[in-house]
Order: sequence, then structure tokens, then C-alpha cells
Amino acid sequence: MVTAKPYHHGNLRQELLQAAVAAIEEAGPTAVSLRELARRVGVTHAAPTHHFGDKTGLLTAVAAEGFRLLAEETTEAWTRTESFLEVGVAYVRFAIEHRAHFEVMFRPELYRADDSDIAAARDAASTVLLGSASEVTDATGGDGAGAVVAAWALMHGLATLWLNGNLPPEMGADPVELARRIGPYLFQASEGTRRGRK
Repeated sequence: MVTAKPYHHGNLRQELLQAAVAAIEEAGPTAVSLRELARRVGVTHAAPTHHFGDKTGLLTAVAAEGFRLLAEETTEAWTRTESFLEVGVAYVRFAIEHRAHFEVMFRPELYRADDSDIAAARDAASTVLLGSASEVTDATGGDGAGAVVAAWALMHGLATLWLNGNLPPEMGADPVELARRIGPYLFQASEGTRRGRK
């Protein structure tokens, strides 16, 4: 029998979030409930309700944390390499390593898309993913924003296909390496044009 822990113990909100991520990885975001979350952590049902209000509030917090993590990881990749390809690779790596967050972040029907934490975290991620559009020139006509969105769509699609098991086995067992294989189809032209303007 699970003994309920004291209402305030450590960083309960973060512990509840970690438990939610684990539950989403096991069964998907629609299967998560505050009652099950409370049981996992060993607290009363009132604890997750106090921190998140309801399931939508919980998934809002998961999505916001995901966008913050994505911003951190893609920023690190850009700062370290100044390579659009490596930002794309970091995006795929994030999706694989943070599957639960990824499965919630791009389904705004699951959370409060107008929440201030979501807006700030999403904007931080967009700054890295889209903010560099002015530095990119599409080889087919100078549409920097279009080139960046095309690259994002390529990596997002790869990550989604991989996570859903829809890629043929001959593509290999390493999605990050696969990202490096297919990324140059879009990234190299953009990077070459950018370097030519330095």
C-alpha cells in the first residue's frame, strides 16, 4: 500500500511533472490522469490539482517545459557550431530523448496554447528555429523564412516518422545519424549561401 507523503516535500511540482512525463512515455498524453499521477508520486489527489488545476493545466506545464528544453538544446547546438544542420540534428535528438514532451508540444488541442508560460517558452524555441531566417537565403529564390521552415519540417517529419516506427529498417538504427544524412538536401544550400555573404 502506498503511503501518502507529506503535502510539501522537496520540489513536488517538478516531481509531479517528471511522473507525468514517465506516464506519457508509457501510454501517451491522453491516458494521463491527475489521480494516477498522485498515486505514482505517493501524494493525495489534491496535490496535483493544487499545482496544475486539471489535466489540461498539467499538459500545459509539460509542453512549456518541452519548449524550454528544446530552446536550450538548439541554442547550444547553434552556439557551438553555427550550423543549421546541427540545429536540425539537435531537434531530432531532442524529439528522441524527450519523446513525452515532443508528443505534447505540437498538439495544442491538449493544452492552453495561450498560457503565458507556453508563449514565452515557444517564443524562445522559435527564436532559434526561425529567428535565423534573415541569415539564410534559399538557393531557389531568396526566401530565407521558407528555407528555414522547410528544414524544420524535414527534421520534424523525420522525428515523427522515427517515433511512430514508420521508417523502413534499411534506414538504420540511429535517427541522429539519419538526420545528418538527409539534412544536407536542404541545409547545405542555405549554409553555403550564408558563408558566401560573410
